[in-house]
Amino acid sequence: MSNKSKVEEMEDEPKKGQTEESTELNDEHIEAENAEENKEELSEEEKLREDLAKEKEKFLRLFAEFENYKRRTSKERMDLFKTAGQEVMVALLPIMDDFDRALKELSKSEDKEMFKGVELISNKFKETLKNKGLEQVEVGEGDVFDAEVHEAITQIPAPNDKMKGKIIDVVEKGFKLGDRIIRHPKVVVGN
Repeated sequence: MSNKSKVEEMEDEPKKGQTEESTELNDEHIEAENAEENKEELSEEEKLREDLAKEKEKFLRLFAEFENYKRRTSKERMDLFKTAGQEVMVALLPIMDDFDRALKELSKSEDKEMFKGVELISNKFKETLKNKGLEQVEVGEGDVFDAEVHEAITQIPAPNDKMKGKIIDVVEKGFKLGDRIIRHPKVVVGN
């Protein structure tokens, strides 16, 4: 039996080795599975982080777009308030021109009381429009002609070399409402 026991022992040894190897393989396999599960967990965690980052980016873009929208509509509203009465102002400009012509003619007459009355009404009318934002575009003879501000009615030969390219006469006054010109001054330019 001692032989058998040695044989059995020899047979058992490879079985033990195989068991140890299979245990090692099983451990490696379990570790690999755990690593895969960790990878899946990490990849799932990474996916969640990526999704969160995408949602944050969407939110920030949406927030920025909304801020731009608020800023733009606020600016448009302010511009609208500034120029809300533009049509009315443009319609009243010929009346203001008529007051100027009437005052010019009344100054020639002998009735000074009528001149003072019309002048008071004219001044009150001008002050009311001025309080609403209407300003006269200042233009004088000898000023340099600027096509963006002035409207040239005609060109005439300049009386001297200094007046070439400059305003010789102002035919109609110009006005602006806020920063915007609503009627360009009509001028005669020397060439």
